[in-house]
Amino acid sequence: MEPVGVVGLGLMGGALAGRFRAGRRRVVGFDPRPECRQRLADLGGEAAGSVAGVFAAARTVVLSLPNSTVVAAVLDEVGEAVAGATVVDTTTGDPDETAETGKRLADRGADYLDATLTGSSAVAAAGEVVVTAGGPAAVFARAEPLFRLFAKAWYHVGPWGAGARAKLAVNLVLGLNRLVLAEGLEFARRCGLDVREMLDILRGGAAYSRAMDAKGRKMIDGDFAPEAKLAQHLKDVRLILEYGARAGASLPVSRLHEGLLAGLVARGLGDLDNSAVVRAFDEDAG
Repeated sequence: MEPVGVVGLGLMGGALAGRFRAGRRRVVGFDPRPECRQRLADLGGEAAGSVAGVFAAARTVVLSLPNSTVVAAVLDEVGEAVAGATVVDTTTGDPDETAETGKRLADRGADYLDATLTGSSAVAAAGEVVVTAGGPAAVFARAEPLFRLFAKAWYHVGPWGAGARAKLAVNLVLGLNRLVLAEGLEFARRCGLDVREMLDILRGGAAYSRAMDAKGRKMIDGDFAPEAKLAQHLKDVRLILEYGARAGASLPVSRLHEGLLAGLVARGLGDLDNSAVVRAFDEDAG
């Protein structure tokens, strides 16, 4: 089978590379961080020396990058070598910039999907993320065998940019679920309740959300080893607010959420797991 390229081998990109290797696919990847390239080599993948090296080796290339600006810079670096490639962009980016990327790549002879993922790197490693993809329906159909390697469900939600819009809507709800869980657990603790028992009660009743399964014990135990970083979610919430303003959406709760996350990042907690939102309720948090 043809190799799969992966550009960006951080938490999510590394998890995707692992799924491709588990599916017996040859993987060629690049990340500017040597430790990320080494992790790929440890998986049995091949570390390229540059982004161009990935595109030279693979005609299907998955991007897992911090934001739309980095995506544009990476694709500009590749230049005309992108012609003939299928680019599957899992980055959570600005929907309008994502749509423009699709148009630019089409002009350069490449296929593009804005294929955002719902789920942390741990969920991706288990092959259980959900894909919401924007782009041509025919390109989406051709990408389905790739999605089967790391996703439990995949949806074609519209043209370029629609995948990013859907992901922002999901992240809005998911992030607020985490925030409400954190506040509820802190309320229970201050009221003298056993928070572990309280988590079981919440998970068994009408207040249940899957955030409780993924993040409840991490919040209680103070286990903030990153599966998805708090600073990355702050980036997403700011994208939600920016795009919401363009769309005329009123988002007062997300504005409160942004302020709490910004305070945590200012305290130096941005590289912790997003379950560290519970630290917003520390006695010294202001």
